[in-house]
Amino acid sequence: MADRGHVAVPTESTIRDWDDADPSGQTYQRVLFIDSDFTEMENRGGTFQECTFRGVRFNASTHTDAAFVNCTFVRCSLFDATFTGCKLLGSFFDDCTYNLLKVSGGDWSFAGLPGEDLRGTEFTGAKFREADLTGVRAAKAALRDLDLSGASLHRADFTGADLRGSDLSTLDPLTVELKDARVDITQAMVIATSLGLDVRP
Repeated sequence: MADRGHVAVPTESTIRDWDDADPSGQTYQRVLFIDSDFTEMENRGGTFQECTFRGVRFNASTHTDAAFVNCTFVRCSLFDATFTGCKLLGSFFDDCTYNLLKVSGGDWSFAGLPGEDLRGTEFTGAKFREADLTGVRAAKAALRDLDLSGASLHRADFTGADLRGSDLSTLDPLTVELKDARVDITQAMVIATSLGLDVRP
């Protein structure tokens, strides 16, 4: 591990026991975290680049202005985790759990969450440009004011979800489930137009 002032930069290493370390303000590159316990972690400004998290517990952790760039999350638990103003550019999620997850702001562009179960989660004001949300299960989720431009939404389930304020320009209403979803007037017009309706005042 190299020490550059207060910035630790472990590279090509494996961490199994976290030992209550504080990632705030530090940078980790190409680190493999296996079954590490990040429960109740408070991460302010920590940066993870091309890291892999396998079976990591993020339960009740808080991440503020942190970055997880091109990272991979496999079978991780994000129960009651909070991400505020974080960058998850290009990160990929596989078979994770997200109960009570809260996301406010930040940039998740090019992230991949295909088929993930986001039921009951809260995402507000985040960017998901060109993200892969194919087959995502987001029933009763709050997905407010999201930039979904270019996102793949094929086969997504938004049953009862709150989509108000989000960009639905790439949504094909014939390939997603929208029963009981909440949308605003502008979104309703976008969806109607996608169905080939001639919307007039």
